Amino acid sequence: MNIEQLIIEKLGHIEAEMRAKAFWQEVPPSPDAFESTEPFSLDTMEALEWLQWILIPRLYELIEQNAILPDAFAVAPYFEEVYKNDEEGQYQLLLSQLRELDSFFSSQPNR
Repeated sequence: MNIEQLIIEKLGHIEAEMRAKAFWQEVPPSPDAFESTEPFSLDTMEALEWLQWILIPRLYELIEQNAILPDAFAVAPYFEEVYKNDEEGQYQLLLSQLRELDSFFSSQPNR
């Protein structure tokens, strides 16, 4: 599998986990929420909203357009911080998948 296929597969696993845990939303945030200039839209969206409505679609879009993918990419640390008090462990599989997603970008050759 090439890197794009691996990323698509991992995004599918992330979405499946979000759906399984009922984190996936059917209704997007308000249009104003998408206007944020803050990293991770942290002033207008929850972390999982940003993941679903910003990151996942953007990565699919880049791959579909055969665009250059980011080479310095790390979202897992943000999510680890957000969910650091996850005593029930409901975010652990998602965090693991995000770490794996990050690893695809840190190990890809320059294009």
